[in-house]
Amino acid sequence: MQPWVWVTHDHRLLGHGDHRSPFTVLGDKYATAIKLGAQAEPFTLPTASASQIPALLAHCDGVLFTGSPSNVHPSHFEQDVLRPELPLDPQRDALTLPLIRACIAQSVPMLGICRGFQEINVALGGSLHQQVQEVAGMQDHRESAEASYADQYAPRHPIRILPNTVLAEWAGGDTAMVNSLHGQGIDRLADDLLPMAYAPDGLVEAVQVRSATAFAYAVQWHPEWRCQDNPFYLRIFQAFGQACRLRQEHRSTLAPTPFTATA
Repeated sequence: MQPWVWVTHDHRLLGHGDHRSPFTVLGDKYATAIKLGAQAEPFTLPTASASQIPALLAHCDGVLFTGSPSNVHPSHFEQDVLRPELPLDPQRDALTLPLIRACIAQSVPMLGICRGFQEINVALGGSLHQQVQEVAGMQDHRESAEASYADQYAPRHPIRILPNTVLAEWAGGDTAMVNSLHGQGIDRLADDLLPMAYAPDGLVEAVQVRSATAFAYAVQWHPEWRCQDNPFYLRIFQAFGQACRLRQEHRSTLAPTPFTATA
């Protein structure tokens, strides 16, 4: 049996006018990357709450923190909302931030992508630039809204990868081209995070959780996009999948525990 990977999702109102209603949303590209790249089985937990995290993680082999059009609410890093028109997802924040800390505490492999990368920094005490392109010296990391998806996810800029990091192994060198589809980015790096790569303007692009005893990495770009066609991106998911299989093997040696969901 393949390992089970909990994939985080978004909460959105879909529809028009008075006919908008709440949905839980997961981009197909994330599920596909877990299935094909990590060789694992993706699943979501639409009604999970923070109080259920310990019980739910006991049955997981890994967690993928996905990207999203929404931003982490600035209140989590002691700032006011500067652009009210931009999407937020406080319901997601309420689950993912404590889930990140629980993954580290329970040695559950985790991989963060884009918003997930930013969530990990915030969950561990770091802060974000709410609009990177408005910071002096920083480039515009957002995609063109008019471009096709293929163009939006095409390689956009190089990253400088620090030597002697696992990212350098996956990339096969000290530089790589990556896509760029984000408005927020790391400002103050959390103390428990080790930077592994930087964009040309100095923005942190990849991190490792120092204190983690299991796989705990995150990237600002989107390696899930057609990962099977990009050897660098594929290696990230293959390494995550291997970590999930190790977790699965460990779980199989433990005495089974009944599943009880708490309120």
